[in-house]
Amino acid sequence: MPTPLLPPGTPVDPLRPPSLLDAVRAQVRYRHYSLRTEEVYVGWVRSFVRFHDLRHPRDLAQPEIEAFLGWLAADRNVSPSTHRQAMSALLFLYQKVLNTPVPWMEDIGRPQATRRLPVVLSPDEVARVLAVLDETQRNAPVHSGAAHAAHGIFGRLLYGTGMRLMEGLRLRVKDIDFEQRAIIVRDGKGAHDRLVMLPAALEQPLRAHLAVAHTLWQADRAAGAGAVQMPHALERKYPRAGLSWSWFWVFPAALPSQDPRGDGKRRHHLHDQNFQRAFRRAVEQAGVNKPASPHTLRHSFATHLLQSGYDIRTVQELLGHADVSTTMIYTHVLRLGGGAVRSPLDNLAAAAPSNPSPHRAPPGAREPEAVYAWPSSVPPSFLTPCLTCLAPLFQAARPPSACLATPS
Repeated sequence: MPTPLLPPGTPVDPLRPPSLLDAVRAQVRYRHYSLRTEEVYVGWVRSFVRFHDLRHPRDLAQPEIEAFLGWLAADRNVSPSTHRQAMSALLFLYQKVLNTPVPWMEDIGRPQATRRLPVVLSPDEVARVLAVLDETQRNAPVHSGAAHAAHGIFGRLLYGTGMRLMEGLRLRVKDIDFEQRAIIVRDGKGAHDRLVMLPAALEQPLRAHLAVAHTLWQADRAAGAGAVQMPHALERKYPRAGLSWSWFWVFPAALPSQDPRGDGKRRHHLHDQNFQRAFRRAVEQAGVNKPASPHTLRHSFATHLLQSGYDIRTVQELLGHADVSTTMIYTHVLRLGGGAVRSPLDNLAAAAPSNPSPHRAPPGAREPEAVYAWPSSVPPSFLTPCLTCLAPLFQAARPPSACLATPS
């Protein structure tokens, strides 16, 4: 029977062999997948094992996988994207963790992804939501710290730069360049870096917020708190870099917490669910009747740039899309509302006379055909090759071969 495959160099305790979920985590980290991917894959493997009454996956095959995926689609009614995510997690489990070939996986088939239009807020709706977030920030209790008092600034940052939620939360002090009015987004989606603008309207509020965060950093240094998390092996290469101000979070959490990967207790950035809850409350209080989330600010950023006349390639670079076809989804949004094709119903309303005549035209009567004049900008010589073809309109029909004659 195949056993869980651990990456090379993984320490193994002979008295405690690694569990299946530990092997999944080890393989995910060996491939430098994100923490979110690790959490999702571990969650799907756990659900798969529990669905089959804690039987080990090495004892399960195609029928059991099809039964689990069918239960997700029929009973749980998950979306096609969630269905595909579960399939990817199981494929990773069998191929990378259990080292088991699964040629029958292709026979199961993946559900077709559905492409939906993004939710976009109007500029007025964005302003109302941000105003509620600003009010929440002003009314935050003093003891709540920089984390709870930053919702207004953070919401404006997402809308003003088009960053994703986690890209904004993971910003470090060193990533903001006030002189160049630029922000460097590190390790974005697809592990790519990119440059976005720093809105001029956000410069002074962000400086004031960093002053509050600096006070929190000084308190951590005075209390001897641990360093912030560092990417990859930088913590081992530069042991004191995580204690410096330049590597501190722009949006730190109010209190230290346990590292999700077991590296002790330290201060992390603001939790994503903290802002998501505040944003949902702001949308409701602002009277916006749309299913908006923090990611909606990114959609609104892109749509409003295109409406302002910026070309789609510029918007693609600011959003960090690898393919312009992903950015093209916002052009579909532009065709809605005021930028759409005029409805025939509006044409009927505009053509209806204010005082309709009591006399009606007899049935079968037709409007006189319009007479169109040839544009004066077209020279008469342009019509010469067409005279022979137009002759049938004025005299007896000619054979089709006569239209092919070249004028002398």
